[in-house]
Amino acid sequence: MKTIAIGVVLLAAAAACARAQQWEFGGLGGGAFLNTVSVSAPAGSATAGFQAGVVAGGFLGQNISNHIGGEIRYEYFQSNLELKAGGASATFSGQAHAVHYDLLFHTHSTTSSVQVYAAVGGGMKLFRGTGTEVAQQPLYQYGYFTKTQNVKPLLDFGGGVKFNITKRLFLRFEVRDFLTGFPTAVLTPPLNVKYGTILQDIVPMVGLSYAF
Repeated sequence: MKTIAIGVVLLAAAAACARAQQWEFGGLGGGAFLNTVSVSAPAGSATAGFQAGVVAGGFLGQNISNHIGGEIRYEYFQSNLELKAGGASATFSGQAHAVHYDLLFHTHSTTSSVQVYAAVGGGMKLFRGTGTEVAQQPLYQYGYFTKTQNVKPLLDFGGGVKFNITKRLFLRFEVRDFLTGFPTAVLTPPLNVKYGTILQDIVPMVGLSYAF
């Protein structure tokens, strides 16, 4: 009987904790601004990277405590690949998909009407070349655009501010920095050509979310 009573108390406590935790889902959009990496080749120097593009995505989050939350997120990136050398450039259609989990650290309680937060997390980013391959492309001596895909581990961090529009509706502004290795399976260096390794994607976004 005592064991049953303890079990009932524990189940009641777990249920109370579950009710206290607030879930939140929403969507966001913005722009992606990527760095270029250096290209060292027998033909000379060049840069490789991605053009600025648009970002859209969604997330599902949970307040773990008054100052800590967690979110699983997905973002779609539309960013074309680009090679530049000697005043010339070559481009190729491209896109990317990111899936990651982030921890959010709030400076104010999650019940406050204005919340400033920092975020850090990790996951995976899938790069895809979506253009039409040609036998003789411009600047081929520095790299080959390919209609393929390349998965890279992802580290992201950043921060933002969230405002209560109503009790359950929120508006947020944030900036994230996505770090991956350069996807050399999509933009492939020829023999004896070396690329820089780190690709950095600065992404300002605005979002709306609903709590339940």
